[in-house]
Amino acid sequence: MRLVTLRRLLLPLLCCAVLVLGACGSSGGAATATGRLPSNPYALPEFDKAAYDKMLARQRGTPVLVNIWASWCGPCRKEAPFLAAANRTYGERVQFVGVDILDARDSARAFMQQAGWTYPSVFDPDGAIRDGLGVLGQPATLFYAADGTLVKTWLGPLTEDALRKNLDSITTPDA
Repeated sequence: MRLVTLRRLLLPLLCCAVLVLGACGSSGGAATATGRLPSNPYALPEFDKAAYDKMLARQRGTPVLVNIWASWCGPCRKEAPFLAAANRTYGERVQFVGVDILDARDSARAFMQQAGWTYPSVFDPDGAIRDGLGVLGQPATLFYAADGTLVKTWLGPLTEDALRKNLDSITTPDA
């Protein structure tokens, strides 16, 4: 009799535990789950490495520039105007994406507006995307061809010339 009662209690308890753990393990909303970039460039949805990978897969057919940055990063601030200008020039042909790491959203949004960025960034509060890519430090900029191939990883602040040359390399059909 005791065994039957224990089984009747154990099954509902296990079901409840699975539901509670599943809910607690969720790290963030539809954007994270789907890897979709927001239409509002200042939305800063939280992404992890899996969402980043989904986002890149969704961009197949379009070259992509990914810039890893933080509002508190001096070299990031130095290259920010170059990225804003490049987005104005190449934005019709290249998907620009920022990855804001180890930051506060309010500071990040203020920085993006001050820099004049009109392309989306995603929020990576613990640097998991950067770390998952094997990149140390920031800024870092990754240039992907339209087929999703990583063409170049630039570590440190970009110069205008390096930015232009790398964007040309992913937008030129022979590249």
